[in-house]
Amino acid sequence: MKVAVVGATGLVGTKMLQVLAERNFPVTELIPVASEKSVGKEVSFKGKQYKVVSMTDAIAAKPAVALFSAGGGTSLEWAPKFAEAGITVIDNSSAWRMDPTKKLVVPEINADALTKEDKIIANPNCSTIQMVVALNPLHKKYKSTRIVVSTYQSVTGTGVKAVDQLMGERALAVKGEQSAYPMAYKYPIDLNVIPQIDVFLDNGYTKEEMKMVLETKKIMRDDSIRVTSTTVRIPVMGGHSESVNIEFENEFELSEVKSLLSGAPGVVLVDDPATQQYPMPKDAHERDEVFVGRLRRDETQPKTLNMWVVSDNLRKGAATNAVQIAEYLMANGLL
Repeated sequence: MKVAVVGATGLVGTKMLQVLAERNFPVTELIPVASEKSVGKEVSFKGKQYKVVSMTDAIAAKPAVALFSAGGGTSLEWAPKFAEAGITVIDNSSAWRMDPTKKLVVPEINADALTKEDKIIANPNCSTIQMVVALNPLHKKYKSTRIVVSTYQSVTGTGVKAVDQLMGERALAVKGEQSAYPMAYKYPIDLNVIPQIDVFLDNGYTKEEMKMVLETKKIMRDDSIRVTSTTVRIPVMGGHSESVNIEFENEFELSEVKSLLSGAPGVVLVDDPATQQYPMPKDAHERDEVFVGRLRRDETQPKTLNMWVVSDNLRKGAATNAVQIAEYLMANGLL
């Protein structure tokens, strides 16, 4: 099977190559794709070196599937051209997520909606993915009516420039000097918290916050769920963390909630306050699961649960979810 990875030299593209190799996806020919300035560079996959090619050359090579992680503008321009050539595109940008003609897929939840006709498939936002994976088994049992989520997001969600900014600031902090690295953020990120991810919209929320609101409804196939979000960038790497408060229509027992989460696909329950066991980004790093803990009732109102959700945003939040979609398509004869 020919597989193209568009944006192969970026953080997520590199992770896609890693995940394809780890999960033994049956790649017979890899086609790494990047911007014109990267054409001719080499990437490593399963011990071999592959030369980066242009978009046009990738389409001419006729891969069965193309994993896109090259930004929304690139996806809007090129995904339709790949699709017209009969190539199935799984796109990690925000370009197609809220397009009513495109499926927004988390395999554990709604892969059953996919058909052979779906040539452009949207990969959700990283912070949305981990929340809905944890939410899904509970929503099916108790029906979520309202969600209040606050996120604590890794700098890796911004990209290499943000990682360089953080590590540059950290390395120079003891000298009292300013980082020599270009600033990915308007403000320092080391020893700081920035309550803004993406641009502000007219309603005072950021694009990232509204992604969580709108994408959750689409993935869960339930427009009645009320979602409000605050997304925050913190100086960590390894994964995103989320404090999630969920109001249900039906009453629940904590013991049953734990049982449902323990048995849910893609979820690992880490919840033992007595031994100070709970999910942390350092433990989620390079893992594909969504980790859930700090389960407790909201004592201010009935039928409401608090939980803490952590996942590696480059893996389940991006690369792994895309590869899992490809695996589902292949297993069900949709490629």
